This record gives sequence, C-alpha cells and structure tokens, in this order.
Amino acid sequence: MSLRNNPTLSANTLPRLGQGCWNIGDDPTKAHDEKAALRRGLELGMTLLDTAEMYGAGRSEALVGEALRGLPRGSYQLCSKVYPHNAKDPLLTASCEASLKRLNADALDLYLLHWRGDVPLAETVAGLEGLVKAGKIRRWGVSNFDVSDMEELWAVPNGPHCAADQVLYHLGSRGVEFDLLPWLRAHGVAAMAYCPLAQGGTLRRTRQDFLTDPPLRAVAKAHDASVLQLMLAFVLRQPGVTAIPKAGRPAHTEQNARALSLGISPQEWAQIDAVFWPPTAKMHLDIE
Repeated sequence: MSLRNNPTLSANTLPRLGQGCWNIGDDPTKAHDEKAALRRGLELGMTLLDTAEMYGAGRSEALVGEALRGLPRGSYQLCSKVYPHNAKDPLLTASCEASLKRLNADALDLYLLHWRGDVPLAETVAGLEGLVKAGKIRRWGVSNFDVSDMEELWAVPNGPHCAADQVLYHLGSRGVEFDLLPWLRAHGVAAMAYCPLAQGGTLRRTRQDFLTDPPLRAVAKAHDASVLQLMLAFVLRQPGVTAIPKAGRPAHTEQNARALSLGISPQEWAQIDAVFWPPTAKMHLDIE
C-alpha cells in the first residue's frame, strides 16, 4: 500500500504485516529473545517496526535500536509515536531527536501523533512538517483518530499530508470497518491495526473466549493453524491495512508470518462473520 506524503519526497510503502513493539524491552531477561524475534521478522519480510516514546519510557525504542545494530538501513522501516503533550515545538523536535537517539537512527520512516491531546492540530502538523523538512522524519501520521478527527485534520494547512492512521482493530472490535477504513482508503491514507490479536479494547470477550470459540477453532483446524493465526489473517484480509502484532520469540514471529498464507475461503469468512458480526452502524472508536 502506498504511504503518501509531501510529493517532493520519495515514495514509500508499508508491508501488510509489520512488528509491534509495545511492552518489548520492559524485562531485561527477555531482551535476547525479543531482539532475535525482531530480526527473524525482518528475514520474513516484516520490515516495519512500530514503537513509541511512551513504551517503557523509551526502553522499547532502545531495544529496537540494539536489535537493528549492524543491519542495512534500507532493510527496515521505523515508526515511532510522540506523546500528545509533546506534539508542538520545541517539545516535538526534542521528542523526535530523543527517539532517534534511542533507536540509533538518523531518521524515522513514519512518525505518529499517539492520540489527540490539547495541542491544536495546526501546531502539531506545522511541527511535523518541519521535521520532514529537516530530514528527521520521512512521513508523518496519526493514531487513534476517528473519521471526525481525520476530517478536522484535513481542514488544517498540510493536514492532507497525513500518511497513516494507527487504530485498534481485531475480530472482536470491528467498528472501524463501517466508516473509518473506507474514509482512509478514499483519501489514500494507510491504516495500521494495533492489538490485532485482541490484546486490548473495550470488548467483553477475553483472549480465552476467542481461543475456545467453536467456529474459529473449526476453521483454524481446517488450515492446520491456530486461532490466533486465523485472527491475524482476518485483519490482513482488509485492503489497505497493515497489522503490527508483537512477538517475544522467533518462533512466535514465524507463527505470525504464516497468517499471510492461510488461504481462508469466502465461505469460511462468512461463517466467522455470522458469529463476529461486521458493524451495521457507526460505533465509537475503540482505544487501548
């Protein structure tokens, strides 16, 4: 999918399946496996790594930087996110530079406003555009923006330069399908799905509910797959959506990658839709 922004910049693309880095770097005893998982993902084509200054107060970014040490810069894409209260200069530039230092990188491929705060969108966009001009970021976008937020963003100067919107989306939280995903596709904005394996959101179902659901188990079994792989395949079937699941071990990364090739039939998806209904009306934007 295209990741568009200022037309003077070179084109960029997002893979369908990337790697989320939420909670990565929090436990030093897991660092070796987490870095190995990220590197294995790169080998499998999961070249987008998503992190944030919020994750572990920078520990996630630092671990990602260590995992990428020695690898060619062109072999991966870096996405990080800025706190809303830091989303205007000079704090915005300082946050970006701190993230770059932790990541051991000269520039971010994508820099997102983590969620809306009190800073006017016009000020945030002006700061992000300044970071593009300074060569510190290649593209910018937002996270946890609903249609009304995107329309407001489109009305400010350079707002339509927004390249991506990262939102919570999984089989148990499908509200974005009704209006947000169509809006993003119509405006050439990439969608990034966080918590694609139901790690969060306001739904009442637990992870165990999905793992024991008979229809999901039946379809997964027919493809020699796990329910979690099926849930990831569900997100990946949406055009213009990149999923960013987390993996703490290389074997887990490999399991995530297999979701790209399950080959679920339309009939099987219809069986799943009969249990986990697609939205028929506007729903609130789910946020973790």
